[in-house]
Amino acid sequence: MKNTSFTQKHIALGAKMAEFAGYNMPISYTGINDEHATVRNNAGVFDVSHMGEFILKGENALDLIQRVTTNDASKLTNGKAQYSSLTNNDAGIVDDLIVYCIEENKVYMLVVNASNIEKDWNWIASHNTNNAEMHNISDKTCLLAIQGPNATKILQSLTDIEILNLKYYTFVKGKFAGIDNVLISTTGYTGAGGVEIYFEDKDDNASAIWDAIFEAGKSSNIKPIGLGARDTLRLEMGYCLYGNDIDDTTSPLEAGLGWITKLNKPSSFTAKEILEQQKAEGIKRKLVGFEMMERGIPRHDYLIKDADGNAIGKVTSGTQSPSLNKAIGMGYIDIQHASLDNEIFIDIRNNPVKAKIVKMPFA
Repeated sequence: MKNTSFTQKHIALGAKMAEFAGYNMPISYTGINDEHATVRNNAGVFDVSHMGEFILKGENALDLIQRVTTNDASKLTNGKAQYSSLTNNDAGIVDDLIVYCIEENKVYMLVVNASNIEKDWNWIASHNTNNAEMHNISDKTCLLAIQGPNATKILQSLTDIEILNLKYYTFVKGKFAGIDNVLISTTGYTGAGGVEIYFEDKDDNASAIWDAIFEAGKSSNIKPIGLGARDTLRLEMGYCLYGNDIDDTTSPLEAGLGWITKLNKPSSFTAKEILEQQKAEGIKRKLVGFEMMERGIPRHDYLIKDADGNAIGKVTSGTQSPSLNKAIGMGYIDIQHASLDNEIFIDIRNNPVKAKIVKMPFA
């Protein structure tokens, strides 16, 4: 099991630790509900250094990105980022990722899920027929997500870069907490605002930046936050989690990710023809959000049934929403049952519990 540069910080702070994607990660400190509320209402710090980062460089870098991702990276200019996905030959999702344009047409950073680093690298490399320059910088990159409505106010004192009004899905690079070449982005996974900071893991940078953030946020009661609250926060926003809501068997169109699937972009991409066919013929199932109308917590892989007890889908994610004080979830449902406000039943320990399909985000 791998450690991040902050593992000893988490342990010293009394975090509940567990394995996640091969890393020893903090799941919670003071409790998921408390940490969730901290991020929604104030500011919290997530260690997400387990995520993967690839640098693609050279005159063929953009061409490679265009051929393996569904979104149109040619629209990116310096300092802009884009949510996208990698599709396999059957139009399943190899991974979802963020593409950062560091230097237009020349240098890009791809940020991928921790559990998929090797798989993604091999998939992209297998399509690198024009010899774009590829560097896997995952092991030497630290990543902290400082999320919440007060996050940038707390952090502004640590940098001369103006970060209070950064637009969503943009980034800047500069000095932060005395450390050079820190990338500060607004590509958060909580829906609560804030930034993510990427920096090289060398010369005790990790400890210096961690300590500076908590010193700057001491009077504002900034807190460390675990992956448990990260999951409840993203689910309230209807954000997909790879391995739960999307995987190698789900297409972007089924997952409601048609907005990052640019079938008309200048270059073709993997399984574009299958996705065009899905769009033309219509998908057979759809990822929907639902809220429980009766007492019960939906969990991954619970069956979803109709009023007659017929299985019509499966739950992919579910929780008791700390913000809404009700149970919510997502799941794939046969398209004929996927209309808003449709009544469904979640099979919880062989007991059908009533739920209703609702529009996402939940919060």
